Amino acid sequence: MKAVVLVGGEGTRLRPLTFTTPKPLLPIANRTFLERQLEWLGAHGVDEVVLSLGYLPDAFRDRFPGDQVAGVRLRYAVEPEPLGTAGGIRFAAEGIDERLVVCNGDVLTDLDLGALVRFHEERRAEATIALTRVEDPSAFGVVPTRPTGEVIAFVEKPPPGKAPTDWINAGTYVLEPSVLSRIPARLNVSIERDTFPRMLDRPGRLYALRSDAYWLDIGTPEKYLQAHADVLAGRLGRPPVPGASERCPGVWEQGEVDVDAGARLEPPVLVGAASRIGPGARIVGSVLGAGCVVGPGARVRRSVLLDGARLEPESEVIDSVLGAGALIGAEAIVADHSVVGADATVEPGTRMSGARVHLPAPPH
Repeated sequence: MKAVVLVGGEGTRLRPLTFTTPKPLLPIANRTFLERQLEWLGAHGVDEVVLSLGYLPDAFRDRFPGDQVAGVRLRYAVEPEPLGTAGGIRFAAEGIDERLVVCNGDVLTDLDLGALVRFHEERRAEATIALTRVEDPSAFGVVPTRPTGEVIAFVEKPPPGKAPTDWINAGTYVLEPSVLSRIPARLNVSIERDTFPRMLDRPGRLYALRSDAYWLDIGTPEKYLQAHADVLAGRLGRPPVPGASERCPGVWEQGEVDVDAGARLEPPVLVGAASRIGPGARIVGSVLGAGCVVGPGARVRRSVLLDGARLEPESEVIDSVLGAGALIGAEAIVADHSVVGADATVEPGTRMSGARVHLPAPPH
């Protein structure tokens, strides 16, 4: 079975992290999101994936030079200009004339893909959409269905309180070749706003399956942090990353780490290889990437430090994300979903809440 994964977006809500790294290549608990997604696809029988690329395409080739991950072959389709979701699928699927799985490159899930394909086959559908339930559907595409699962409407981002259902498009589809053939080639077309609504003019073509599987759109700092917390909590299995070992219950480490006897690690915690945690430091419910340094008396609470991030003595990071190589000066406090970009510095003694700190954005 083949799949197309849409990974062409710029990830603007996660800037400045995404100035240098495409969102699908950001780590979730020290493993890139895309690797987790490819492993999930491979576990459900997908043996070839086409990555639909747009933003920073070379980063994907650099990350996967062997063109194979978790037993899944990779191909790349770089859009010459933005083609929308449907246009991107059509472009990436050029030459594929069989049933296709499509998924968004920013949704962390353990959806039973086999069950979705079986549901699709049983109903002889042309397209089937996975649905998930959310408290506030106003930011999503809402999909009311008949008891059989047949879609009766496709409402994109309804006003708050006006949604006909709280079951939304979960971003995973099963499509027959006939769907792709009706998408205009090399035009900017949305599958949510154009392709799916137009399929409703004939009954029996578009279906949707409700699922209570784990599902999370990782596209904001808050959700990105939640993804780490959920993985640490075992929502997608144990260990949180392959090869990690438990130092003590709920505290995981990768390879050799240097933790001072006077430091406190309060689970769940994941510490990447070659990281150093100094005396009096405290790590609570957080993930540290490889080569991180937490200085004496520094504190990390419910946060994510990417590879090589450093905290100088008595500094503190709370509910925030530090990019690779970021430096937090002594006695500084970074809090409330702040994001510090790669190699950026927060000066000693600084206090910040909900901030974005980064080097000048690269031109592109």
